[in-house]
Amino acid sequence: MILSKTRWSEPEWTESREEAASSLSKLLGIPSLVARLLVGRGIETADEAESFLRGGKELLHDPYKLHGMTAAVERIRRAIASGERIRIYGDYDADGVSSTSLMIHLLNRLGANFDYYIPHRTREGYGMNNGAVDLAAEAGVKLFITVDTGISAVDEVAYANSLGIDVVVTDHHEPPDILPDAYAIINPKQESCTYPYSSLAGVGVAFKLATALLGEPPLDLTDIAALGTIADVMPLTGENRILVKLGLQTMATSTRPGFRSLAEIAGFDILKVTATNVAFAMAPRINASGRLDHANGAVELLTTPDRESADAMAARLDTLNRERQGIVEVIVEQAKQQWSDKCRAAAEAGLPEPSVIVVAGEGWNAGVIGIVASKLLDRHYKPTVVLGIDAETGMCKGSARSIDGFDLHAALNECAELFDHFGGHQAAAGMSLHRERLEAFEASLIQSANAWLTPEDWVPRTSVDICCAASDITLDTIDQLGLLEPFGAGNPAPRFLLTAQPITDKRTMGKDHKHLRLTVGSGTKLEAVGFGFGELAERMAHGASVDLVGELAVNEWNGNRKPQLFIQDLRVEKVQLFDWRDEREPYAALRRLLETASRSGRRTIVLTSEDAVRETAAACARTDAVSEHYYIGHYEDALLESHPFVEAIVYGLPPSAEALQLTMVKLKKLQSVHLLYGKRPNERGDRSGKTAFPERGDFGAAYQLLRRLGQAPESGLAERLAQQIGWPPTIVSMMLDVFEELAFISRSSGIITVAETPVKAELSTAQAYIKAKRQIESNGILYASTEHLFERLFNNL
Repeated sequence: MILSKTRWSEPEWTESREEAASSLSKLLGIPSLVARLLVGRGIETADEAESFLRGGKELLHDPYKLHGMTAAVERIRRAIASGERIRIYGDYDADGVSSTSLMIHLLNRLGANFDYYIPHRTREGYGMNNGAVDLAAEAGVKLFITVDTGISAVDEVAYANSLGIDVVVTDHHEPPDILPDAYAIINPKQESCTYPYSSLAGVGVAFKLATALLGEPPLDLTDIAALGTIADVMPLTGENRILVKLGLQTMATSTRPGFRSLAEIAGFDILKVTATNVAFAMAPRINASGRLDHANGAVELLTTPDRESADAMAARLDTLNRERQGIVEVIVEQAKQQWSDKCRAAAEAGLPEPSVIVVAGEGWNAGVIGIVASKLLDRHYKPTVVLGIDAETGMCKGSARSIDGFDLHAALNECAELFDHFGGHQAAAGMSLHRERLEAFEASLIQSANAWLTPEDWVPRTSVDICCAASDITLDTIDQLGLLEPFGAGNPAPRFLLTAQPITDKRTMGKDHKHLRLTVGSGTKLEAVGFGFGELAERMAHGASVDLVGELAVNEWNGNRKPQLFIQDLRVEKVQLFDWRDEREPYAALRRLLETASRSGRRTIVLTSEDAVRETAAACARTDAVSEHYYIGHYEDALLESHPFVEAIVYGLPPSAEALQLTMVKLKKLQSVHLLYGKRPNERGDRSGKTAFPERGDFGAAYQLLRRLGQAPESGLAERLAQQIGWPPTIVSMMLDVFEELAFISRSSGIITVAETPVKAELSTAQAYIKAKRQIESNGILYASTEHLFERLFNNL
């Protein structure tokens, strides 16, 4: 058994949904699979599906439906006509850089007198500031156009107004209760705005302003719009989907040097660019500029007409991104240690592990703490806050990430009095406060989490789109999925669930064997790759049935193409049986299994039925008591039901099949069983295997050895005789019982004495003989094939 890491949310298919999918398939001439995926995402009518699959620029909304657009266009045109100095005021993240760059291209096209300004992340922080307004006034600026910022700049806009500078705000962030007194505000989320689509990125809003000023959508700028929209993790639905779809096409075919240089340095073909390339290759490099240096460098990359300059800037951003990765790695390790110390302190105090992660460090770069928070959340799945502390002032700047079910913004409101500033939404937030208030801040967050979250909320959820079999996954299937692209937030790549797939091959790959590659399927075989799942390889029994959730891809190698599943989660629902009965060196195998238990931390019990075997196991484990990870026990052990053992090692032949099965039932948390005892001996009596029950000659050999001894202490006698005749001590002990019952020997005070003139008797008349033979015959299942043994003893666990 292997438990899944997440809760799987599987689709519910009703008759009406099936009919809707069938109807879409027929009306639009699309594959049934694509139709089912559309219906699963709430797209059920032909018009909706047609717009989603084939919609283009004709579906872009009238920009003048945005409240404030008319006033903004009027003021900007007047400034251009009169030659007034305009300053674009942007932000330092990828959306802000994209917005600024798009506006630069626009104003150049319109012949405006302008420049741009982006605040320094560390020295100035987010948004407008009065110092920047002063610089603009000194430069003779008469009009600010903010992009991806400004909606909360009440005081700064008022200050600009007082200096004779008008402000046109374009933004997409949540508006506060009090809006700035700007000349015009364009934000689809304003309460007074009735625009049909409210999820535009900052660059999307800038694109709409460009459309209004030009009188038509500037399709050649959709590549920049796509970058900002994807980087800001906006939902790829509605207008965003159209902008990104058109933008990726433009990016692949345009001659804009910046994107070509960026693709080259990131190592992908710009002609085949996808939203994934933008999200994981381009956006981090664009963001690195604002995180570690100044965002102006990224703006220059996106606006330069010169390929040589673009190459230099792309190389610079790549270097900054590698530096950013190194900084993140250092902070993550320090944060992990802080969290570990907090958990240890809680355990020593008899308290539960804190329900929220709050870590802070002096000198932690404020530009990367959001990334660190995301990494800690991915690892622990707890609401996480990471703060950088200014050692001189004691002020902390923090970034927070949350899990489903915990509203970060609401939690911050519960302790709003602690902050100098804070803002955000359900999933992410930022804040600043003094370090003296950190303890109270952490306590408030933990209190909110404990009150609001249910046990189910602490387990991440994976949404499944479609259930299918390995035989359903073909190259044609994967090609059909291209109709649903681009994939991203709001339109994720479809996730497929494959159930009860037999594992026909397993192996690890990559550095330190961190990754897993499986071959699954009973007829049609499918390769499945799981990054970071390598540790599960040794916990998977060959032939076990596995359930997989993942995304489909095409594996291309040396001109060959074949389907592949990228595993996102997996589970094995039944207890797994590992058969080591052919192991020639059981002692060495036991040591390996115990080393694995120590390394993995999985609670393991070693089950033995004989003292000698138990002593051997204890010597191997170097303990005969409960240790941190494993325990040497027996089949009647009181700890079987009280301890959460997940692994059982059957070392040495069990006393009976019934005893083995009853013991397994007692282990409530059992996930895997390892059989480590010899297979059935063969009929010839050699040491590689004997019959399941000794023959007359075997009894005779044992009796003759006893006769030579005449008299001997019973302690250890069975073990000594076992070594000489090649049968287990349990069988030899049974022989002694038979001999005693037939008066061949007698027992007294721990001494066995052989009768001088025994009465002749048939072995088969002894009750000990009859009982033992019946028991061993019923225990034949212990020597059965792995499949038969699993079916009889373990299938219902």
